[in-house]
Amino acid sequence: MSEVILSVNQISKSFAERRAVDGVSFQIQRGQTLGLIGPNGAGKSTTVSLICGLLRADSGEVLLAGQRVGQGNNAVKQMIGLVPQELAIYEELSARENLKLFGALYGLKGSALKVRCDEVLALVNLEDRAADKPATFSGGMKRRLNIAAGLLHDPQLLILDEPTVGVDPQSRNAIFDSLEVLKRQGRTLIYTSHYMEEVERLADQVVIIDHGKVIADEAPAQLYRRLPAQAALSVDLAAAPSAALQNALAQCKGVTNVLVEDTNLNIALAHADDGIGVLQCLVAHGAPPLHYATAKANLEDIFLTLTGRTLRD
Repeated sequence: MSEVILSVNQISKSFAERRAVDGVSFQIQRGQTLGLIGPNGAGKSTTVSLICGLLRADSGEVLLAGQRVGQGNNAVKQMIGLVPQELAIYEELSARENLKLFGALYGLKGSALKVRCDEVLALVNLEDRAADKPATFSGGMKRRLNIAAGLLHDPQLLILDEPTVGVDPQSRNAIFDSLEVLKRQGRTLIYTSHYMEEVERLADQVVIIDHGKVIADEAPAQLYRRLPAQAALSVDLAAAPSAALQNALAQCKGVTNVLVEDTNLNIALAHADDGIGVLQCLVAHGAPPLHYATAKANLEDIFLTLTGRTLRD
């Protein structure tokens, strides 16, 4: 059985009359990547701050490698690397000087610090810009240096809070390449993001928080079972479908819903393979599609199903 590296047990935190985190619990196995997602104001940032020991919980506890994380327990907090959403780098120091400064804060020095700087710069593909100042960097390069700083002291747990905000697609791919190297190395990660495809690509486990509570804590494959439909088929016909055709489609294997808009059909399916039977049904009823397209359910569909579509800000 895998070792539990992080255990979050019934943590709660209030600010004045507002309960920001309300009995949140989850665990992470060593070497796993956990995707932590939720709407704006759901309690994600407060949860991260509680895990890092930056805030004191009103109740509950956080255990990292069996040790309680608290505001006074600096030894266990040094086992955590935090890559904040707001860039934590000095623009007028070189990339290497930034890392040396952060390394010194963690007690690294001499040849050990130099070697570690070289390693993390290589990991984020910035070794050729080590002598340059972040003021000359693109947004994506600054984000990568931010990640390097969080890794410098070789933490057991790395927390990345929206690490790809405001970067171009090429920089996002570079960041993902680095994170996938960390996954292969067996690093334990917590990844928060509003980009569902990022979480879907990286996460072994997904925790969804809403109104300060955990509303889902499962592997991505298990989350899909919460959806009434796993896939969809969009079909354009030459004419609007008759009532008889609509009834026939509703009886097809795997069809969970049929939405008709003039000559377009949007058909929800329990499984992607069920679309074949739907197309055969259309042909059999003399309504061959002029065009059709398929789509699989994704993490965004699950997220919106569980948290709703109402704007939060």
